[in-house]
Amino acid sequence: MSQLVNIQPRVNRNEIAGGLLYCHSRLNSNTTKLLESASFLYALIEVLAEKGLVQIDELEEKKQEVATRLLDSFLDRGMGVAMQEDERDKYSFSETVDIDCASRVHLCQAACCRMSFALSQQDVEEGVVKWDLGRPYLIAQDSDGYCRHLDRESNCCTVREQRPLPCRGYDCRQDKRVWVDFEKRILNPQLEELFQTSELEVAHAN
Repeated sequence: MSQLVNIQPRVNRNEIAGGLLYCHSRLNSNTTKLLESASFLYALIEVLAEKGLVQIDELEEKKQEVATRLLDSFLDRGMGVAMQEDERDKYSFSETVDIDCASRVHLCQAACCRMSFALSQQDVEEGVVKWDLGRPYLIAQDSDGYCRHLDRESNCCTVREQRPLPCRGYDCRQDKRVWVDFEKRILNPQLEELFQTSELEVAHAN
């Protein structure tokens, strides 16, 4: 009996990513305009209800507050598209910091590799750094919240040469979410709580 042969062409991830990039860019443009209009409307309603009149400064302040709230809710439902606004060439970025990660990773457990951030168009088009297909264009993370490109045995980045701009520019020394005192190697005791919510979101998304 002859074996069945799959004659369907192989799906090229880069082609899919390119198509999705176009669709998401158009959707994101429309979403931005919609969110701005909705923000003004909801802000106006809230100011009228709370103050009984409308003043431009109050309306703008309330608009920003409501816009943030609506955007957070939108992204929580997995409907938004996140992408870096600062489109600098990551390969010409020279503001990297020198931190002895090897001597500290046993304390922080590679906390920086558990942080979620958006990729740039350069990253997406390059096709090396993976993004979450369910939450474009956030860095791909496994169910435990760690970056998909982290080698768990060595705690080294497997795409270091192509790593995104946030990885190149991140400085944990002044990040109080991670270190209470960097020089004294005192870790924030609430560090795990920071990642609990995000890890649950990643697990549900996957």
